[in-house]
Amino acid sequence: MAASIDNSTNHGRNFKADSHCRCQISNFCRYMKMCKLSFRRIDSSNSMCQYGFKDSSKVIPQECSEDDIWQTMQEEAKFYTKQEPILSKYYCSSILSHKSLETALANQLAIKLCRVNLSREALYDIFLKALVEDGNIQRAIVDDLKAVRERDPACISYVHCFLSFKGYLALQAHRVAHKLWINGRIALAILIQNQVSEVFAVDIHPGAKIGHGIVIDHATGIVIGETAVIGNRVTILHDVTLGGTGKVQGDRHPKIGDEVLIGTGAKILGNIKIGENAKIGAGSIVLKEIPAGATAVGNPARVVGLSRDKSKRALL
Repeated sequence: MAASIDNSTNHGRNFKADSHCRCQISNFCRYMKMCKLSFRRIDSSNSMCQYGFKDSSKVIPQECSEDDIWQTMQEEAKFYTKQEPILSKYYCSSILSHKSLETALANQLAIKLCRVNLSREALYDIFLKALVEDGNIQRAIVDDLKAVRERDPACISYVHCFLSFKGYLALQAHRVAHKLWINGRIALAILIQNQVSEVFAVDIHPGAKIGHGIVIDHATGIVIGETAVIGNRVTILHDVTLGGTGKVQGDRHPKIGDEVLIGTGAKILGNIKIGENAKIGAGSIVLKEIPAGATAVGNPARVVGLSRDKSKRALL
């Protein structure tokens, strides 16, 4: 997972994470299966002390609350502060000095996206208001955190994702921009979109509708058009485009079903549907509908595999 420019020190990975990464490189299909795991389990015998928070080895259930996640993040921040005292001010101002996940996220986004003529304080107020008022966004920011922690082998802790994974941060900024967009605050929504594009190299139109439990891995070069719709538990790798063909107006962008995996560099163009649990191979150009459970690769993309058993597809 790519990190923002001003990230803190990179940490090493444990043996399981390295093994997953090797699988990602050597076998795309294995990586796709890994992305569908319900939990990311780490052997308790492999201590994380060499690079991260010791208690992160425990499994957080899907139904865990925002308070559970926030408490865990605070514990992680305290651990990293002891491990790297030079970062104590960073973790204090980013996590430990805040009372809630919403205030910490509003602060983080405001710091990242402020500019000379758009103050950090003004952005903080905008983000915090949206985060506090909208229960759907509150659920989404937690579901996205859990999704990254469970499905991305490079993520060593919740606080690691929250502070350093630009795909996660860009997505949460989009959620606020989308709320502004649907409430008619078009100019402000577009301004946030532009700042996210410049800072994170992720261009998501504020009109796009995106579900919960989303992983945007590495994130650089992602483009998502205005009328795109993305379901729940979708994984998108870097340099992906969900765009139009340039031949039509109106509803012109893809509709992505639940639990879809879109590989690196894939381009899905036009108002076409990608069925739930489908997998789009790296570098594929998709111009036609892909059925549920199918694996599509190539230019133009063609279906090379199809799982008709929904119960089996859920385990991929």
